[in-house]
Amino acid sequence: MSKSVYDVSYMEELWRGDQEDMVVVIYESTDAVGDHYTHAKLEDADSDRKLQSQPTGGDTAGSRCSRLTAVCLVLLCVLLLTVIIVMWVKFTAERDQLQTRNYNLTIERDQLQSRYNKLITERESVQRDRDRLQLRLSELDKVTEQGWMYFNSSFYYISTEKKTWSESRQDCRERGADLVIINSREEQYLVSMMRGDRKAWIGLTDTDKGTNQDWKWVDGTALVNKYWRTEEPNGPNEHCVITDHGSDSVQNWADHQCICSFFWICEKSIFR
Repeated sequence: MSKSVYDVSYMEELWRGDQEDMVVVIYESTDAVGDHYTHAKLEDADSDRKLQSQPTGGDTAGSRCSRLTAVCLVLLCVLLLTVIIVMWVKFTAERDQLQTRNYNLTIERDQLQSRYNKLITERESVQRDRDRLQLRLSELDKVTEQGWMYFNSSFYYISTEKKTWSESRQDCRERGADLVIINSREEQYLVSMMRGDRKAWIGLTDTDKGTNQDWKWVDGTALVNKYWRTEEPNGPNEHCVITDHGSDSVQNWADHQCICSFFWICEKSIFR
């Protein structure tokens, strides 16, 4: 083989050897770089885990702020609940007070209404009494003009003609009165003064019409105050009474037969 050919072959082998060495170096370098990258990555991951496992100053401040916020919210809720409870208790108490006042006012209203109704009734009664009194006064004016005499809440009238006892009583009734009823000595004296020297029927009769002589007034009351003349009553058939003209101005009653004719005296009460 010639020297030139040998040199060329030697150079090719040398070049191929260099290439193989370079490939090996490249692979080794690549492996080294990969190992270094993997190791660095593992170290970074480990560092991250450590950093995550160990809280930093910022994380501690955030946690404290969060806990403070939570405590404030709890306290605010407690405060609001307390305010609500206090307001509810106050509202309940005021409601009960208002209900009590309403109940008391209702009772007072009913009492006032009852008093008002009573006053209305009394007012109407007073008005009726006033109307009656006005009517009575008007009647009194008339009876006074007709010759009636007033004494102790009653008016008295003596007739100007004579009639039987029954007819005399009928005349008194037509005048809105009745035959006189004498209940006192003063009234007996007045009647005696009115009649003068006349004999006049009074409202006293023997209702038994027998011998027992059960004397009663025309209003049905029994005889209590008696002003009989001496030896009177004395007639078994005399069942009606007159006031006589005897010498005594008080003790002057006498019984007579009811069919006899005498003057008569009527009596009318202003409250009748």
